[in-house]
Amino acid sequence: MPAIPGRSELGEALRSCRNAFIGVGIMSCMINILYLTGSIFMLEVYDRVIPSRSVPTLVGLIVLCAGLYIAQGILDMLRARILGRIGTSLDEAMSARVFETIVRLPLMMGNRSDGMQPLRDLDAVRSFLGSMGPGAFFDLPWLPFYLVICFAFHWMIGVAALIGAIILVTLTLITEFMSRRPARDTLVLGVRRNDIATSSRRNAEVLVAMGMSGRLTKRWTEANEKYLSGNQTASDVTGGLGAIAKVLRMMLQSAVLAVGAYLVIHQEATAGIIIAGSILSARALAPVDLAIAHWKGFVAARQSWHRLNKLLETIPERKEQTLLQAPVKRLSVEAITMVPPGDQRVIVQDVSFALEAGTGLGVIGPSGSGKSSMVRALVGVWQPVRGKVRLDGAALDQWPSDVLGRYVGYLPQDVELFGGTIAQNISRFDPEAKSEAIITAAKEAGVHDMIIKMREGYDTQIGEGGGALSAGQAQRVALARALYGNPFLIVLDEPNSNLDSEGDEALTRAVRGARGRGAIVVVVAHRPVGIEAVDQLLVLKDGRMQAFGPKEQVLGQVLQRVPTPAPAPIKVVSEAGVAKA
Repeated sequence: MPAIPGRSELGEALRSCRNAFIGVGIMSCMINILYLTGSIFMLEVYDRVIPSRSVPTLVGLIVLCAGLYIAQGILDMLRARILGRIGTSLDEAMSARVFETIVRLPLMMGNRSDGMQPLRDLDAVRSFLGSMGPGAFFDLPWLPFYLVICFAFHWMIGVAALIGAIILVTLTLITEFMSRRPARDTLVLGVRRNDIATSSRRNAEVLVAMGMSGRLTKRWTEANEKYLSGNQTASDVTGGLGAIAKVLRMMLQSAVLAVGAYLVIHQEATAGIIIAGSILSARALAPVDLAIAHWKGFVAARQSWHRLNKLLETIPERKEQTLLQAPVKRLSVEAITMVPPGDQRVIVQDVSFALEAGTGLGVIGPSGSGKSSMVRALVGVWQPVRGKVRLDGAALDQWPSDVLGRYVGYLPQDVELFGGTIAQNISRFDPEAKSEAIITAAKEAGVHDMIIKMREGYDTQIGEGGGALSAGQAQRVALARALYGNPFLIVLDEPNSNLDSEGDEALTRAVRGARGRGAIVVVVAHRPVGIEAVDQLLVLKDGRMQAFGPKEQVLGQVLQRVPTPAPAPIKVVSEAGVAKA
């Protein structure tokens, strides 16, 4: 849903519900008029029914009021339901867009923030729209209407109600001022607490094995105590001011009764005005009281609204692009320089090379040399700050990510599978995937025999994160996923880190098979066995390209780099997996 320039996407989504808001406004008008039923009923009973002792009049008034109260209840229920539907509609319109930002956020800004916060923000906005808070805000504009009627009863009753309104409105402003900072601090503390819990859950084995669970529990407890303290402060502010507002409203109601009694004693008003004025003044200030009671939810929803708008502006919606032909010829890397998302450090600088169809490239180098960062640029998950990566001459950003993904196979260093069946993971959750294509990819990865020996074969549920598989099994399934659909560019980042000798052989066959059909394969490896099936070699060190060319030639150059002679020559193996003298 493209946003109009100068307008936020959330605003546009909510603006699409303007007819529903108009309906809510009309219902609020009718509801607030019907709220006069109780005041008028009491006025008529005291001023007409009791003096005349007319039972038929009383029965008629009761029947009439009952009908009006039922209509008011129905309208109130419909208004609440419509506001709830507006929240649901907003969620439906924006949920896919917000989920997209969650996926793209770490690729653009790193993992320095709570990744799930955008979804919680959308939930907060939807929940507030479905609460009684918006109804109070729709009723607030009717406060002057009730005050006018109070003045129509008598100017002293009107003044008493007006003073109460001023006091409660002032309390509302104080609530806004005092709750803003505690609410903001509570969010920050909550994110910190959740980060500790998430990282501890992810690294549970390390915590238990190394006796760190008690220390992390202590850290989480401290963070939780700070969060609870901040949350309690915010609740105390809104709850305390809400209680004050409630007491003041009750005092005002009694004050209006006292003023009415004074007027009756001096024969300036009828007995009915005492009760009617009290009910009316209480009704006039009820929306203010309700708004204060829901102010915490309003502040949370407003902060969520601003955060979501800022996030959606930072990560704009992708525009529709002209679909290019599938790449079949060449990968070009043109002097790319890489900086991690959300960081300032240059980790890859001025790397250039080109690969033709059917080429296999091995990337070696010590840890921290920028290998994984470079391959992230090759598959388009990180954008170079300078330079371009091109397929058949077109920069990667000229393809929509979903389309580019058909031509790319990627096996990251940290394998991550998703809850579902093995077949679904291999097919990348393609709802139209054919069994033949899934089995072909599994056979190319050498994992078919392993899969069919499982209890349910390809339909085996692997659980969230692939927890039902061993590390080696998960890596081989992820390799099959990278090979699925015969992609043109296949990038494997340390694909044999968890493989045994049988897995290594399957990996070598897979790389050769992919090259044989014309694919370009890039393999990052620390072990020599990982680059057996490639014909080109790239050496990185400190983010810079040290050598590039035919594998045997580059290996010869690396092996010729002999350190300063020592008393006794010692043969070592570098982190790149290359023997050095």
